[in-house]
Amino acid sequence: MPRTARKKSETGIYHIILRGINRQSIFEDNEDREKLLQTMIRYKEKCRYSIYAYCFMDNHFHLLLKEGEEPLEQIMRRISGSYVYWYNKKYERIGNLFQDRFKSEPVETDSYFLTVIRYIHQNPIKAGITRKIKDYKWSSYSEYLERKKIIDREYVLKNFAEDKVVALELFMKFNNECSDDKCLEIEEKKKKISDDELRQMIKSQFKVEAWTLQNEPKEKKQIILKKALEIEGISTRQLARVTGISANTIWKL
Repeated sequence: MPRTARKKSETGIYHIILRGINRQSIFEDNEDREKLLQTMIRYKEKCRYSIYAYCFMDNHFHLLLKEGEEPLEQIMRRISGSYVYWYNKKYERIGNLFQDRFKSEPVETDSYFLTVIRYIHQNPIKAGITRKIKDYKWSSYSEYLERKKIIDREYVLKNFAEDKVVALELFMKFNNECSDDKCLEIEEKKKKISDDELRQMIKSQFKVEAWTLQNEPKEKKQIILKKALEIEGISTRQLARVTGISANTIWKL
């Protein structure tokens, strides 16, 4: 079956995902993650592209990137080719590390541009790696708060306010909002649990009815909610729906 032509962005901005072949890990340690970041920094100077957000997960990474002097395909070939060469040499392996073709979607509007940034920064939360995006080291969120390495921060922050301090505060608030943003994503087979199954799990494991949980003492309620979120296949929205506790309350745990 022939490949579908990649959709062209009128703005030159793309949300990109590159995944390990057969979903395998593309990072074994933090040295690997730092190497990929330094590779992107090096080619940014050569290709003149802009990066507005990134997030390195275990078996894939996200980028929000604007083309510069070279087309997207050439940029991604440079980044992935250089990293794979280094990775294979370090681990004494041969062959492909990434799946053949990266995924991309055009980002054409200001509102979707900001949505993609939030979606990328919240990836570690939705994957269950961390509770707060500021605690995840390998995303661009930390660059907005501290010394930037590669992102074009000013371009993003001016979408929130002219004053830099106010803009950063609004940016942080926006990125930490509970959201169900739908953007380009990798297809993973995820375990799904029905609402009825979740109710039974809460009753069996924690000896309370899900609908009465909101009336429990604060400390007990928080402990149960945190443990429930660790169950594979449970989302914040579903837990909110079953317990009657607001998604924002659960999100902030």
